[in-house]
Amino acid sequence: MAKVFCVANQKGGVGKTTTTVNLAAGLAKVGQRVLMIDLDPQGNATMGSGVDKRTLELTVYDVLLESSSIAEARVKAEKCGYDVLGSSRELSGAEVELVTMERREKRLQAAIATVAAEYDFVLIDCPPSLSMLTLNGLCAANGVIVPMQCEYFALEGLTDLVNTIKQVHANLNKDLQIIGLLRVMFDPRITLQQQVSEQLKAHFADKVFNTVIPRNVRLAEAPSYGLPGVVFDPAAKGSVAYVEFAQEMVDRIKA
Repeated sequence: MAKVFCVANQKGGVGKTTTTVNLAAGLAKVGQRVLMIDLDPQGNATMGSGVDKRTLELTVYDVLLESSSIAEARVKAEKCGYDVLGSSRELSGAEVELVTMERREKRLQAAIATVAAEYDFVLIDCPPSLSMLTLNGLCAANGVIVPMQCEYFALEGLTDLVNTIKQVHANLNKDLQIIGLLRVMFDPRITLQQQVSEQLKAHFADKVFNTVIPRNVRLAEAPSYGLPGVVFDPAAKGSVAYVEFAQEMVDRIKA
């Protein structure tokens, strides 16, 4: 049965989408069956997996409105080795449409349940705001992976996210927990980043993943080629780190 993880952080620009697509590709590389769900109306995770969102006939929008199943709407990201439930601009309209609907925050959870046996991991790329879309992701997930830059303002954003997760855990999804914090865009030469990293480890202990993702130009270039860095340049430092992170995830789940 698939483990379902949201990649979430209410702060924008912290590498959520980069983490989602590279973790998906990394997990595929270490032999896992993966479904990547793009819940962000911008569709960056879809495009970054080599899938053209403009050509998709069915997307996560159709799944949330229950006019399609995941089995019908998913596509194979051929070069990446995982399946994609893509996003499109229509998804921003789903916010308004879902408000009046029954079970509005549980729709993604119900849809995933129909295909969960076919995958080892389901990864959900959430938008940066706490919206009805993010709430659907959090209600569907077993846990949250939080990509974080080791900067002062990132710590403030983390407090908001932890409070949100506690509220969802208490009211909507008893399974939800923080699986771990992933330090991304890390530059060991910057003293502040080292200090924040130490603070994270002191406060969150084993909730901080051992793997650290370094700041890496090849990871930043990869989306313009429509590929995760892990596929675009497997030898790059950032790509190697994401494959290590994928293996750490697998080991954590088995432990």
